[in-house]
Amino acid sequence: MATMAECRSALDTLSDNLAGADGDVRGAADLDRSLSCHIRDLDVTFTGRLANGRIHVLDTHDGPPRDKAEIRLAMTGDDLVAMVGGELNFAKAWASGRVRLEAGFRDLLKLKSLL
Repeated sequence: MATMAECRSALDTLSDNLAGADGDVRGAADLDRSLSCHIRDLDVTFTGRLANGRIHVLDTHDGPPRDKAEIRLAMTGDDLVAMVGGELNFAKAWASGRVRLEAGFRDLLKLKSLL
């Protein structure tokens, strides 16, 4: 089972990957939205913002998200680490229910290029 430190490191790596992306991926990540990522097996939530093509983690707390972020993710720590490491395809994990992504319709349309 991935640790909280490994999950935080994976989010930082994802942020770096988004910041260095080109084309459609860069455009999809160039939103300014509140973001939460609930790690179900650790029962911890990272909260922050997706802004300027980066994920800025601002807080971490126990339990599910306290506030409804504009973009909400939920998954296990192992799945987060595997996705960022390229071992798990996000679209397949989302379609199978391993990863939950919730956002407004327009944001989902824009984020689809990340899938």
